[in-house]
Amino acid sequence: MAFERISFKWADTPAAENAAEVLIGRYGDHDLDNADVIVALGGDGFMLSMLHEYLERGMPIYGMNKGTIGFLMNQFQEEDLLQRINDATLAEIHPLRMIAEPESGGKQEALAINEVSLLRQTRQASKIRISIDGRVRMEELICDGLLLSTPAGSTAYNLSAHGPILPLTAGVLALTPISAFRPRRWRGALLPKEAEVTFDVRELYKRPVSAVADTFEVRHVKRVTVAEAKDVTMRLLFDSEHSLEERILNEQFVP
Repeated sequence: MAFERISFKWADTPAAENAAEVLIGRYGDHDLDNADVIVALGGDGFMLSMLHEYLERGMPIYGMNKGTIGFLMNQFQEEDLLQRINDATLAEIHPLRMIAEPESGGKQEALAINEVSLLRQTRQASKIRISIDGRVRMEELICDGLLLSTPAGSTAYNLSAHGPILPLTAGVLALTPISAFRPRRWRGALLPKEAEVTFDVRELYKRPVSAVADTFEVRHVKRVTVAEAKDVTMRLLFDSEHSLEERILNEQFVP
């Protein structure tokens, strides 16, 4: 389809606000019901919030960097915006669905585009049992935490925790420990993207753990289940010469 009508969204920063004012003056601004595409002005955090906020609309989002890193964003420039959008490469991403069970009862659900993280809440290391598709694979991991990352998120927190960078088409998820104490030399695992992963927190009253799906946090969890949300598709547009696949590949050769 041809993209002609833009709905601009921008972060609450002077740089993003100034950029929005300029672009709206050149291209106009449509409400979401009459727009073909969303243009998000900000950084990666703002892009994540836009993807979550407008998920149900199914509209593609084209980001332009007015933040810091901008891994999920395109380079900002005023000229030829509609042409850039129409020439862009579409990346369709299935997020992870986290179902967290706090010790107080009930269940809380959230989606994660980058990763689901389990993090210790106190000075003491957490103790976590890991099961894959109902089979216990590690009875006890003593650690500061661990995370399950999508390929799109593998260059974010996962990479900082020394996890692997995953190409979008690899068909795997990265399970990466954070400061593992026992087993000390365990460096994580690559899992099929179809896997259902269950984390059971041991000694949860003594060693409380929080679960985070991107920015949504549930504290004092006793069990967390994570699987790919095959029924949910998020659509991002990238300049054809800097597709998301190309960016992920390029990150592996950065000195």
